[in-house]
Amino acid sequence: MRNIYLVGFMGTGKTTVGVILAKRLKLEFIEMDSLIEQRQGKSICQIFADLGEEAFRQMENQLLNEISKKSNLVVSCGGGLICDPANSRILKGSGVTFCLKASASLIYQRTKNQTQRPLLKVDNPMKKIEELLAERKPFYESADFIIDTDTMLPEQVAEKIIHILESN
Repeated sequence: MRNIYLVGFMGTGKTTVGVILAKRLKLEFIEMDSLIEQRQGKSICQIFADLGEEAFRQMENQLLNEISKKSNLVVSCGGGLICDPANSRILKGSGVTFCLKASASLIYQRTKNQTQRPLLKVDNPMKKIEELLAERKPFYESADFIIDTDTMLPEQVAEKIIHILESN
């Protein structure tokens, strides 16, 4: 089976849905941010602070290149990963992409108490969420399938993905 890549903004449920999906499909689950943290021995926030966003994006690209050579994976991708055209080509070439989407207000509610979100360490996180969503919208819309998670439980999102996979 080709890899299943979950893309989309932070707080849309990629990791939660990915765990459920991998378990249901009996596939290996990879959470890219966690794997980068593990390999670097520091949090994403610390990587951003010490090395900058560009270095983090390079780490993402290297990891995606490695993952794309495997199959039968469910992969939760970082929120900005699909915005790099090289990454987008790798995703399309090695799997099927599902963009999990949520409203800015719901994303804010889901992320407001989380300290590990470096892009939201600003005076007005809601405004930053809206700006990033607008900026990333065309990239997210390039996914093979888009699922709005606003009114769905993670189990329902996983079920919908399985249904789509079985229908195509």
